Amino acid sequence: QVQVVESGGGLVQHGGSLTLSCVTSGFTLDYHTIGWFRQAPGKEREGVGCISSSDNRTNYVGSVRGRLTISRDNAKNTAYLQMNSLKPEDTAVYYCNAQSLVFRGRDFWGQGTQVTVSS
Repeated sequence: QVQVVESGGGLVQHGGSLTLSCVTSGFTLDYHTIGWFRQAPGKEREGVGCISSSDNRTNYVGSVRGRLTISRDNAKNTAYLQMNSLKPEDTAVYYCNAQSLVFRGRDFWGQGTQVTVSS
């Protein structure tokens, strides 16, 4: 049974930090690119960044570059999103996505975790 479970969200003050976790099961994380997405109220879901499966290379959207860091531990089937210097505009539900590099079009989503940044 495939599962993707995000955790670590919560309420934090402007300038604070949070670390989100994405625990996966039911498939081998090694052969998947991990992406983090977020969706703010009334807005479309947007990509925050991603990490490759082979060399752990990361890419980030401009608005979070330098403040957010994605990492992964394949042995633990877990990915992370370290968020620093949080701003109210970072408030959103954050989702983890695992995209297969072997089976085109196959990807898995978690249910999301709420991050709220107070001003």
